[in-house]
Amino acid sequence: MVVFRLRSFNRNLRNELKKSRKIYFYDNGIRNAIIGDFRPLSLRNDADVLWENYMVSERIKMNSNLGLFCNQYFWRTRQQQEIDYIEDSNGSLQAFEFKYSKTKPAYFSKTFTEQYHPTITVTINTENYHDFINKS
Repeated sequence: MVVFRLRSFNRNLRNELKKSRKIYFYDNGIRNAIIGDFRPLSLRNDADVLWENYMVSERIKMNSNLGLFCNQYFWRTRQQQEIDYIEDSNGSLQAFEFKYSKTKPAYFSKTFTEQYHPTITVTINTENYHDFINKS
């Protein structure tokens, strides 16, 4: 398997996208080969997209290797509010935003946090990603 999909998280809020999907590659190298771009991240305008793909794919691999089972989603509204990655484990939601730049701010939609009350909301960047993809 080369690619996988995340389904959109929704619980019937009027403005949530319900049938949307996001496509990710298990290996960013394949993505880079398809689009023909192997430049360094510092020269690319898709660094955040590559970072998100890397974080989601590595987290799913880690959970699988450790036998940790949860449902994985992203969340988006018609107004373009978005949460990059959500894990639902026994009704407990954890929400994550991915930012390649540690100085770039991330916002967690009040619509999401007030409606779903996630137990965790964390921005993952180049300084704190180790704990996100490497559980002992």
